[in-house]
Amino acid sequence: MKKIFTFLCAALFALTAAACGSAETTVQNNRTANDTTTVQTQADITSGKRVLVAYFSRADENTGGVGYIEKGNTRILAEMAADITKGDLFEIKTLKSYPKEYRPATEVAKQEKENNERPEINGPLPDMSKYDVILLGYPIWWGDLPMGVYTFLEKENFAGKTIIPFCTHEGSGIGNTERFITEVTKANVLPGMEMRGHKAQNSQTEAKAEIEEWIKKSFANVK
Repeated sequence: MKKIFTFLCAALFALTAAACGSAETTVQNNRTANDTTTVQTQADITSGKRVLVAYFSRADENTGGVGYIEKGNTRILAEMAADITKGDLFEIKTLKSYPKEYRPATEVAKQEKENNERPEINGPLPDMSKYDVILLGYPIWWGDLPMGVYTFLEKENFAGKTIIPFCTHEGSGIGNTERFITEVTKANVLPGMEMRGHKAQNSQTEAKAEIEEWIKKSFANVK
């Protein structure tokens, strides 16, 4: 009788273990299937194009009621864009930092613009031959691109590339920066997206939905 009881317990344990193993495999397979679906959806968004998200952004004290921030408004959107497209991310960072206080920073930016300066960029530039599409992000400074962005654009070769700009601002809009980018790079520049900086900071769920919709529409026009 004891042997029969032991046999039945062993059989029950084996069946339970098998069931648990099967359930675990199903979850793993579902996760793999979901990952594949994500990759396929991503390929649909970018049409298989190789993407670089290059951006210039400044943190510290900002306008628009956001105060001191640890992550710049444009950087937030750039990271969203890189996540959506699975593109590489490159920060256009000048060798010389800007003042942390908002007003002094704007004065430095104004002087750079008036002198048509080209601030030196910190670190090596990306190999543009690896990319088909460049999402270019920047804040609007004095109605223009930050001068460091011009440094980046003039040092790289954008022949045959598509540039899709996006910017943050607090009322000025994207201005003529699309035209400026076209004149400097001779690239195919698509219509850009503009967003208030405080929206990028304080309404990130809404901001990401907006930038994702814009990216989908933009890539539909990439040749």
